[in-house]
Amino acid sequence: MRNFDEATITDAVLQRVRTAKDDRIRQVSEALVRHLHAFVREIEPTQAEWEAGIDFLTRTGQMCDDKRQEFILLSDTLGVSMLVDAINHRTPQGATETTVLGPFYVQRAPEHPLGADISGTMEGAPLLVTGTVSTADGKPLAGAVVDVWHSDNDGYYDVQQLDEIGELAMRARFRTDENGRFWFWSIRPAAYPIPHDGPVGKILEAQGRHPWRPAHVHFMIAAPGHQTLVTHVFAAGDRYLDSDVVFGVKDSLIREFASTPAGTAVDGRVMTQPYFHLNYDFGLKAETEARRTEERAA
Repeated sequence: MRNFDEATITDAVLQRVRTAKDDRIRQVSEALVRHLHAFVREIEPTQAEWEAGIDFLTRTGQMCDDKRQEFILLSDTLGVSMLVDAINHRTPQGATETTVLGPFYVQRAPEHPLGADISGTMEGAPLLVTGTVSTADGKPLAGAVVDVWHSDNDGYYDVQQLDEIGELAMRARFRTDENGRFWFWSIRPAAYPIPHDGPVGKILEAQGRHPWRPAHVHFMIAAPGHQTLVTHVFAAGDRYLDSDVVFGVKDSLIREFASTPAGTAVDGRVMTQPYFHLNYDFGLKAETEARRTEERAA
């Protein structure tokens, strides 16, 4: 087969990829070719535009290292990460909705006892975080592992400033008590821009978009027999709730970071200054329910 033109090239490529031995690889390859060729036909790029696209992807790859993943950033800002998340986490009633993991998760965060202050040397308005972990039908889950992490009051994560602070902060791992409860202290996070000094930032600028995310606290919660939950809780009233650059905000994940006067906090700590209080009760999807959801979607 030869002498292809714009009317015949797609079928020719599809015929070639159908020789793939793995069914899933064949399915994905065929869909990629169909949609990519349709995209090119729709926009009819000039040769210079095609070269600019190749250059953009090249520079995106060159920005990736062990501290930054520009391709994930690109996926996030195009809404692809949230689309993948939505497809893979169809949520039953009573289970907390998911959202993107984000680039600042650290495996094996330090484990702390309930009630610990995880702010380290970071300065900011004190924040008490309380909550519970239960099954989707409301039964408390004791011993659930609650990973948390968030930015400081300037919008930076610890991993972005380790040279200055010297250790991890504003992140930890806790285990729920016999009633499924957890609580800890930290500082109130701020809204922040995603890294926008690279190719993704250039695209956002060209699209007339800002790079900001609303203030939030990340949670990853795991318990035996249940699907691991990855989500955020966003600060009510934040100016970027309706324009989150990575499309991660859901109404069910918005809560007040309640301004609270000095006094005895709900965990018994005596506070000599005002502080903020965030409370959220999480529900986990059972593994059996997760499998049923996957089967229905297949």
